[in-house]
Amino acid sequence: MERDSQRLGRALVVIVDDRTASGEVENSMGPLVTELLEEAGFIVDGTVVVRADTVEIRNALNTAVIGGVDVVITVGATGVSPRDVTPDATSGVLDRPVPGIAEALRASGLSAGAVDAGISRGLVGVSGSTLVVNLAGSRAAVRDSMATLSSLVPHVIDELSGLDAN
Repeated sequence: MERDSQRLGRALVVIVDDRTASGEVENSMGPLVTELLEEAGFIVDGTVVVRADTVEIRNALNTAVIGGVDVVITVGATGVSPRDVTPDATSGVLDRPVPGIAEALRASGLSAGAVDAGISRGLVGVSGSTLVVNLAGSRAAVRDSMATLSSLVPHVIDELSGLDAN
């Protein structure tokens, strides 16, 4: 049994940015990620904006997992500065890491010139039956990462849902 290619599943977007969370700047990344997910065939439940705070990020991820989304995409706070805590928060939520996808995102981002993707500490892994993906915060990194993910995520979701025939 294969999943309908027009409806891969449900997704949630988590934007990690202090200035967006405080209302200083408009959320421009949420609509971009939502559009790219919808083009890939996902139903996007919404966008959550949180500060670069480990507890806030972890709460958003846990809410997504408990809510039963198939994939949650975080954007931002994946680098090496002291405020880049998304990978640290994510590691506490994951049951199993999927390092190959994280490495593919870094490699493709760097080759496409998205330096922040290349130096990202972003994680990819599974929590329950939800795929959790950390993306670097630039538009270039998001666009490149979503293109890379488009061929990988359907397979992962099928495996997590038991639809994979292997």
